Amino acid sequence: MPRRLVVCGTDTDVGKTVVSAWLVQGLTACYWKPVQSGLADGGDRSTVAGLLKLPAERLLPEVYRLSEPLSPHWAAERDGLTIEPERLQLPPGDGPLVVETAGGVLVPLRRDWLQIQQLQRWQLPVVLVARSGLGTLNHTLLTLEALRQRAITVLGLVLNGPPHADNPRTLAALGAVPVLAELPPLQPLDAAALADQWQRQGLDRHWPATGRT
Repeated sequence: MPRRLVVCGTDTDVGKTVVSAWLVQGLTACYWKPVQSGLADGGDRSTVAGLLKLPAERLLPEVYRLSEPLSPHWAAERDGLTIEPERLQLPPGDGPLVVETAGGVLVPLRRDWLQIQQLQRWQLPVVLVARSGLGTLNHTLLTLEALRQRAITVLGLVLNGPPHADNPRTLAALGAVPVLAELPPLQPLDAAALADQWQRQGLDRHWPATGRT
């Protein structure tokens, strides 16, 4: 399995940042969120840093840090900026890298450039984060269809939230992608709990010989 990938979500607040941190820890990867909308709590890079206690060199700086928690195109406009796709070049090198997107795949980065167009430019495979429960079937299948129409590789799904008796089976069958993991609510949510779930979920089957933080 590739060690450079993009984490996308089916919707807002589906747990992209926690899943990104989980993959960063399991793959001993660098974390990069090139477009951050909303800085009230320091942004998602600060969340990952606090959760995993990573050295600064594994937390790559954002290209755009936008003040308000809005769709990136509007947040940028309100800050007097225009997001330029050319500035969103992937970091050099071939070491493990987890890229977290801002919002879902059809979120506009500017009024003539969608997130999914940036995904096409990057040519990295996607791990799609979805809710585990009610509402996930429609959102997830629509997102998978959009990615498939653009010929973007999807490694699989991570379902975030309380375990559901049927949704994993239905999504795997109708979406034609594997469910890589089902991440339950964690209390406490910390690096040790994430490492335990990595082992319990058997993710070393997908990414063998991974490191640990």
